[in-house]
Amino acid sequence: MSSLVEMLPALLVAVPILLAAVPIVLGLRFERTGWSVAALTTTALTAATVYLAAAVYETGRVVHVLGGWGETEDRPQGVGIELVADEFSVLIALLVTVTAAGVLAYTRVGGPRGNTFYTGYLLLIGGLLGLSLTGDVFNMFVFLEIVGLATYAMIAAGDGPESAVAALKYLILGTMGASLYLIGVGFLFMATGALNMQVLGEAIPLVAEEGGSDLTLLRAAFAFIFIGFALKVAQWPLHTWQPDAYQHAPDGVTPVIAALVSTVSAYALGRIMYNVFGPEFLTATPYLTEIVVTVGCVSVLAGSTLAVIQRDVKRMFAYSSVAQFGLIVAAYGLVTQTAFVGAVIHLIGHGVIKAGLFVAAGIVALGYGARTVDEYAGLAEHRPFTAGSIAILLIALIGIPPSAGFIGKWYIAVGAVEAEVWPVAVVIFLSTMLTLAYSARLLEKMYFTPATPVESPHPPGRVAADGGTDTGADTEHDGATALDRDSIRRGSPDAVSVGMLGILVVIAVSAVLLGFAGGAFFEWLEPFTSEVFTE
Repeated sequence: MSSLVEMLPALLVAVPILLAAVPIVLGLRFERTGWSVAALTTTALTAATVYLAAAVYETGRVVHVLGGWGETEDRPQGVGIELVADEFSVLIALLVTVTAAGVLAYTRVGGPRGNTFYTGYLLLIGGLLGLSLTGDVFNMFVFLEIVGLATYAMIAAGDGPESAVAALKYLILGTMGASLYLIGVGFLFMATGALNMQVLGEAIPLVAEEGGSDLTLLRAAFAFIFIGFALKVAQWPLHTWQPDAYQHAPDGVTPVIAALVSTVSAYALGRIMYNVFGPEFLTATPYLTEIVVTVGCVSVLAGSTLAVIQRDVKRMFAYSSVAQFGLIVAAYGLVTQTAFVGAVIHLIGHGVIKAGLFVAAGIVALGYGARTVDEYAGLAEHRPFTAGSIAILLIALIGIPPSAGFIGKWYIAVGAVEAEVWPVAVVIFLSTMLTLAYSARLLEKMYFTPATPVESPHPPGRVAADGGTDTGADTEHDGATALDRDSIRRGSPDAVSVGMLGILVVIAVSAVLLGFAGGAFFEWLEPFTSEVFTE
């Protein structure tokens, strides 16, 4: 293995964190250089992650020990802090880098545009990559805090006091979640004397076999870690920060937060459950898997039900995320190989789908100020490409084949049958029906409800950028009503760029293509799952 490949995990984490200072420094002399710095950085990170993924596929896991503190005769394994790129972590790293680069197609025009925003953007990407690649449970806490701090600042970048309140709520609850996780790490260290994930994975079965007070510490550690991540992943009833954060964050921020922040936290939970504690501990501990499955299933039903009654589109998608992450948590609790692969597929697919839906919501809001379901009336006539992409993404979210949403749910349902936990399969069916309910509302508005000045700020006019008709600035002089003029001020068709539409269409197509990749995911994850589920 080449030295470059061994260095890549460290470079993926260090480069965006170090370059986060560049937009601020350049901002002392130049205005709005942050986007260019972020675009170059995320493009390079994407290329590097693809190269690392190819290396992992050919040679297996890549481990980088920071500071050269690897295993020696005088120093046991796990003393140094490790970054690990394996079949599981590199998938999440790919999602992070590709999404980070793609969303910039929206922020170039749609904003935020300040240099300080892109400093936070790069810091967030570095933290997410660190969280994805770390092989140390305490180092995971460090990256959780980096991600949290950057996310708080980016949510607060929105206009109005609502953004500040949403960021404060996330700050308080996010800090509580990270603190609970850290307490759990402390109990782990007390029971095993280790922080390295691989060392913990070898030590925990021995401690559990001996029993006694150390086994009690392990169970307490899992409880604190699970509750901490339940906050981070927005599981009901610990989800209250997420709808406000998604709704009131700037439209250029929400796709990144929705697609990556909770997604990487859900990945971290899976990593801790399967690499650190292991399937044997999970199944041997009384009521543990039942509790995990119950928390996930309740979140699925609660999130889907709350999404049905929302009027604001971003808030509806936020509650949908509560449900989708609940399904992933429930899949973790099934402790079968099929359910685990289904959880990973659903994790990746949901990240792609939600990135596209929130980019679309930003385009619609930027184009003509529509933010509620009623204001989407007539969208298909005036924004055919945007409406078509939203329709494809909603179909994928429902889980209609072929789509990423279907293949993930299918494998989780099969895993539930294998584990003989039939209620999970029933919950998947009910959540699909509820998802169909709120998706159908939006589809009906876009395709079957005529646009009126009361419902939608896009009366007929000139040809719009994506192929339909829309109102231009001259409409006000052609006898438009006061309501029409107010709508025109709230959104401008000219503000939607070709790049925005292009990235939206690419995401929609990707959500469909991922539906054909179930076998590829199984093959890719086979080295990881065979090691985890046979030990």
